[in-house]
Amino acid sequence: MTYKAYIDNIKTRTGKGPEQYRAMAKRKGLTKHSELLAWLKTDMGLGHGHANAIILYIKDPELGKRKTSEDAKRKAAKKR
Repeated sequence: MTYKAYIDNIKTRTGKGPEQYRAMAKRKGLTKHSELLAWLKTDMGLGHGHANAIILYIKDPELGKRKTSEDAKRKAAKKR
């Protein structure tokens, strides 16, 4: 599964995008991977892989955006 697919599935399932999760984590003061993982799995109901996809975005939004964009470009190239 691509990073973009993880993010798209999370948006579809929860109605929240990575920026919203990032803002919520910031308000809660969550910064450590273990804290974020526990919160996303327990309180937000995400599975382990989906939680890790959001954690990547929370910790490095530019990398998350780049990975999403790269996945979209790869998918578009395969359709040609």
